[in-house]
Amino acid sequence: MKKRACALLAALLCLAACAPQGNGGEGTLRIGVAVYKGTDTYINNMTQAMEAAAQAWSEESGERVQVTVSDAQESQNTQNEQIDRFLSLGYDVLCVNLVDRTDAARIIGKAREADVPVVFFNREPVQEDLESWEKVYYVGSDARQSAQLQAEIVLELWEKDPAALDLNGDGILQYAMLEGESRHQDAMIRTEVSVQTLRDAGVPLERVESGIANWERSQADALTESWLLKRSDIELILCNNDDMALGAADAVARLGLELRNIVGIDGTPQGLEAVEDGKLLGTVVMDYAAHGQAIFQLSRALDAGEELGEMENMENNSIRIPMYIHKSW
Repeated sequence: MKKRACALLAALLCLAACAPQGNGGEGTLRIGVAVYKGTDTYINNMTQAMEAAAQAWSEESGERVQVTVSDAQESQNTQNEQIDRFLSLGYDVLCVNLVDRTDAARIIGKAREADVPVVFFNREPVQEDLESWEKVYYVGSDARQSAQLQAEIVLELWEKDPAALDLNGDGILQYAMLEGESRHQDAMIRTEVSVQTLRDAGVPLERVESGIANWERSQADALTESWLLKRSDIELILCNNDDMALGAADAVARLGLELRNIVGIDGTPQGLEAVEDGKLLGTVVMDYAAHGQAIFQLSRALDAGEELGEMENMENNSIRIPMYIHKSW
């Protein structure tokens, strides 16, 4: 009887030790990360950087951290269910890369009921949603600035060596545009602002092709090939992200062409390598590692109840990560 009592006591102690604590200061800090699509190269790099930051903090501080990533596979309903599960399991912080930025209010409402802070990243909710609760934050970069920097890559070469861009010598830069998904605010801003910045700087432009490739390399490859097979006047391809720029470069290489005036945005390892190899003209580095680290640091500080005003690049309820240009000349 005594042995059975001891065994029961041991089992109860084990259950108590293994149960979720709901607070990073008292047990394991559990962060639920919901991404719109796990195969997105940039998002995947960012979440890996976040996991690396969590691991480094755990080793340095001795605090336990669990980062769980769920993939909505581009379904907002799936993402809603995944977030409901994080909340039901008592996760301490939610980090959300929205499928549909207009659906943030539902997520905020659920998190508020459970008193769980929310850090949105990469896909920015509307300002009204960000201001609806003091425990809602956003980590990302300025889409307008990324488009301006992309235009700057082209503008610098235009001013330095116009013939490198104006391949047919007609004084006009014929360009094609590869766009991200239609409902993403960054895609719309990058598409419009990059072109307008060049026009404002006096670069004569003519759009000869454009299409939506949904951030995907394979779609951009197929679309670019179809353009290049029917016309020879494309002198520049502007791309809303690096994966689409790489897809355009794939099509160029497969067709045996020499077009290298392809510009991306993101600064993924693959994109940076392609710039170094001369396959891309340049890219805007969004610094996924800095994003991942900022998301984790903010999540940890929110759980610990720390003062957030001193966090780097924090303004109101948003952290904006700086960007820079990487070019091939």
